[in-house]
Amino acid sequence: VFVSHMTGDTTSIGMHIEGYHAGRVEFFPLGLSTALLCSFLGGAFLCGMLIDKNQVHFGGKSFYGIALVGNAALLIVAILVPRHQLAACFAAAASGLQNAMCTSHFGAIVRTTHVTGTVTDIGSTSGRIAMIFLRKGLRFSNLNVVERAEVAVDARKLLVLFPMWLFYLCGTILGAYLQTIFKIYALLLPAFLTLSVGLVYMFFRQ
Repeated sequence: VFVSHMTGDTTSIGMHIEGYHAGRVEFFPLGLSTALLCSFLGGAFLCGMLIDKNQVHFGGKSFYGIALVGNAALLIVAILVPRHQLAACFAAAASGLQNAMCTSHFGAIVRTTHVTGTVTDIGSTSGRIAMIFLRKGLRFSNLNVVERAEVAVDARKLLVLFPMWLFYLCGTILGAYLQTIFKIYALLLPAFLTLSVGLVYMFFRQ
């Protein structure tokens, strides 16, 4: 079950359609994958209604506080509902809401619930910087104004992308330990963090 990996859920839907048609699998796995995809999409849709810009833009018409509180509420509901499949749908909605809150920062594409694109961008951005330096004999002084500007832009993207990947890894390690100890209640930590940040934002936005 993937609550934030929509590539996996979409692949699962395609494979289950074929399996269901061939009589090898029942409808339930197909229905679950479809429900998770729709839940994630619904969370992102809700975020689009609350936040009117792709880039971080505090104030204005963007309701970051409500989005964060809503994210926490969805995670708490995921803990409380009795059925595992229904809990996964609420967690997927929370992931979609969180993932859509900021999709661009400093020119970098930002995704907070998965890192395939992040790692791809780290590699391609680093490769562009390396090629510019290789063409100039690995000497910064040989770069012209345009090339220096390109390196500066790409370096700024890396300052967003690499810490994102690193913190994702650290969060995964922490989450694995917490899940071993607290089981489903490990979700209370991200719920508490997003709720706290959301309430603080709403308080200072007044």
